[in-house]
Amino acid sequence: MRIDLNNLAREYKSIKTKANKAMQEVINSSSFIFGKQLMEFEKNFAEFCNVKYSLGADSGTGALEMALRALNIREGDEVIVPTFTFYATAASVCYVGAKPVFVDVEEDTGNMDMNKLESLLETSFKNSSCRIKAIIPVHIFGQPVNMERVMAIAKKYKLLVIEDSAQAHGAEVKIGDKWHIAGSIGELGCFSFYPAKNLGCYGDGGAITTNSDELANSIKLLRDYGRLDKYLHKSIGYNKRLDTLQAAVLIIKLANLRKWNDKRRKFAQMYNRLLKDVSQVKFLTVKDYAKPVFHQFVLKVEDRDNLKNYLAENEIFTGIHYPVPLHLQPSFGFLGYKKGDLPVSEQLGEHVLSIPMHPFLRLKEVKFVADKIKEFYNK
Repeated sequence: MRIDLNNLAREYKSIKTKANKAMQEVINSSSFIFGKQLMEFEKNFAEFCNVKYSLGADSGTGALEMALRALNIREGDEVIVPTFTFYATAASVCYVGAKPVFVDVEEDTGNMDMNKLESLLETSFKNSSCRIKAIIPVHIFGQPVNMERVMAIAKKYKLLVIEDSAQAHGAEVKIGDKWHIAGSIGELGCFSFYPAKNLGCYGDGGAITTNSDELANSIKLLRDYGRLDKYLHKSIGYNKRLDTLQAAVLIIKLANLRKWNDKRRKFAQMYNRLLKDVSQVKFLTVKDYAKPVFHQFVLKVEDRDNLKNYLAENEIFTGIHYPVPLHLQPSFGFLGYKKGDLPVSEQLGEHVLSIPMHPFLRLKEVKFVADKIKEFYNK
């Protein structure tokens, strides 16, 4: 029984007829750039996220870079990002000439630590030369950040907020007594549609969400060469558009997303139940303000590498996400961080293991994974 971390073949099989038809319609029309399917998807995704605008982008990374540019983040500015996340979050800050400032994460959730964020800002703003202009909270593994505190802190220090929602399509977070979709709370939300995401296309893709008319107009210019007309360019822009073919696929998948996310939650509950008595296994905590979508199901385990190898021997394939936190990446060496500076992220990098999680798991597969984990520790 081979069990992969994700299984895109099963997903494709479930929508094959509709997806093939949708792609063929684009091919027949030859409307590959800014076709009607892109407009339809943007409308549908905006409604899904409960925002005014959704604007397709070439990737999640491109979405982050354009979001920073739209907010006028530039050379000399600083942007706070968590160190326990994918490389693109911080790299996008560098792409616009700004400098990432890393903050540690919570041990129980893996998300940006609000107490450490406040402490960092309090210290930084005592310096009159402080250039921190924005925060990029990351809803890691589909688990929402405490956005109520993020927004309160941002307001206190007059900072802009870009939500990195690349792993959190459909996750919800509570502010006051109201639930909000991840990506709908800050000035801008950024999504990736990389194939393995909860909502993924058949290549690279992304989107930016916002309720701001001004920011939406800026993104429209940025993603298409700053173009007002075919050969009239108002500003310096990029080629960072979402292809119509990808939008056509995303329309089909978006219609299934709530159902697929519910299945992920079901399998997460099963893993929790089956592994709750294994002392060497700890789970990430789901806070009362969060409704996660389990892009990954992440365990904190003892003897991680040997467990990973044992599972692979039994044809269970797992992942290790972010074994080297961003502050220790060679490319960010110029920032001057050293080992021990952000210890929680470093500790998580040594102990986390992502086990198979996708909507097309079978109950017997979930049980088999759990049984093999228990078998490893019993030995």
